[in-house]
Amino acid sequence: MNRVGVFQPENDENMRWQVNKTIVMVGMMGAGKTAVGRALAHRLGVPFLDSDAEIVEAANMSIAEIFSRDGEAFFRQKETQVIGRLLGTQRCVLSTGGGAFLSGTNRDMISAKGVAVWLDADLDVLWHRVGHKDTRPLLRTADPYATLKHLYELRVPEYAKADIKVKAEKTFTIDQTAARVLDQLELRPDVLERQE
Repeated sequence: MNRVGVFQPENDENMRWQVNKTIVMVGMMGAGKTAVGRALAHRLGVPFLDSDAEIVEAANMSIAEIFSRDGEAFFRQKETQVIGRLLGTQRCVLSTGGGAFLSGTNRDMISAKGVAVWLDADLDVLWHRVGHKDTRPLLRTADPYATLKHLYELRVPEYAKADIKVKAEKTFTIDQTAARVLDQLELRPDVLERQE
């Protein structure tokens, strides 16, 4: 198991990072958890894992198919099991589904073994990114925008319980947002240490 992540940027080949806790990306669908998480993992030299992808692989079905066949409660149960397993493996960047951080059980596990980073994207940014996709089972309603708005208003107070908040700006690239996350993580030596 690789417990230490190493990243060597081009401008300073002696700089490395020691990752002491798993960095867990939380937030709404469309906030950029997967894209930013991948970029961050690359910068830190640690694996990137995605709880939704792990569930899809284990079930051999899409999330929409799982929701349709087994319901959301079953999916959430599997999600908690997968997050617990991934938190117990190696130091990494872990992207979670939009509803994962709403569970007190998941929040407790993340707090005990990792650090939660909330990618806070405004509603209009989220709608622009997910409004025209049919891969989001929770938005398969008569009025998907109203559904997204309702979920947003319901979930933001829960996401606010995350250890770190990073604004996902509309004009920022994935790398710029990942750099912002890294700036915040550097303020947490319990999570991330610069190795010269």
